[in-house]
Amino acid sequence: MSARHSIADLSADLADRAESFCRQYFPAGRKQGNYWQVGDTSGAKGQSLAIRLRAQGGRKAGSWQDFATGEYGDLIDLLQERLGSVTLKETLREARSFLGEAPCPTVPRETQRAERPNADSSKRIARARKLFAAGKPVLGTLAATYLQTRGITRLGPALRFHPRVFLWQGEDDFDLPQKAPALLAKISDNRGQITGCARTYLDLSTGGLAEIESSKRILGQLQGHAIRFWSGSPRSDLIVGEGLENTLSVGTALPEFDLASCLTATHLGLFIPPPGIKRIWIARDNDEAGRNASMRLRNQLESLGITCGELVSRLGDFNDDLLAFGRDALRGSLLEAMKAQGLEIEDE
Repeated sequence: MSARHSIADLSADLADRAESFCRQYFPAGRKQGNYWQVGDTSGAKGQSLAIRLRAQGGRKAGSWQDFATGEYGDLIDLLQERLGSVTLKETLREARSFLGEAPCPTVPRETQRAERPNADSSKRIARARKLFAAGKPVLGTLAATYLQTRGITRLGPALRFHPRVFLWQGEDDFDLPQKAPALLAKISDNRGQITGCARTYLDLSTGGLAEIESSKRILGQLQGHAIRFWSGSPRSDLIVGEGLENTLSVGTALPEFDLASCLTATHLGLFIPPPGIKRIWIARDNDEAGRNASMRLRNQLESLGITCGELVSRLGDFNDDLLAFGRDALRGSLLEAMKAQGLEIEDE
């Protein structure tokens, strides 16, 4: 390869046209000051990946970093990530094509598009696993303090804490992301494989939720999966709830039950039950969204021959109930609701 066509020269030429490069290969992103912001190297919507458009402060144009994963590089690296499963030779051919120096790559674009959803999903799941692995047990951390202030004492290995997780403040944030402490929760499938990581950003000074737009965010794949908490003894019953704090509130009152948090009402309705479960209690918020999600999940479970019961919070959600009435009162009302539906519950 001649000096004119070296990888370094191609990278420099791409950097000279960084904004045009971004508009062609990352059209879902948008310009924010001197950066093009997009979700990740697959081109998904979001702000976690920042691409420098012009040289500034000794930093080269075309340099990029994914603040969700720590990955970084130049536009050759980024182009190879964007194209997916292609060789370096094919990536360089694509770069020359963009610069007007060579024909388009031999890799069919239809093939790239067909493969991209699976590749994109795998990358997000890999990032979620990496983030969760970087966390530490919650006991003695800000995350434990946050949960305790919500009246929650039910924890487990599905929860971790990280003191410095990258975050964007909001859609109109023109600066590079800051770092904030976060409660991490492991989303897994029925085989126990991690498919995602839920992040709850916390305020270091107050111990409560960070005062930012969307303090609760999900990385990876959630649909059909859940954050799971086991009671320590095999059961054929499972309590499936919406939000993390709400599900853990139910688990605080009923520690003998296994739990699955689907995080949102929409995903509650899409939950895939694990094998061996004979009875599922749907713990939902006292609102229309919760009611509709419960009905959808109930229809699915009944078609599978799984018995269903429904637990509805007295106030807006079960964490409201826990804080307002206390653990013992919440336990009593939950057991009463279970027994009222004709299912025998052995109280301790």
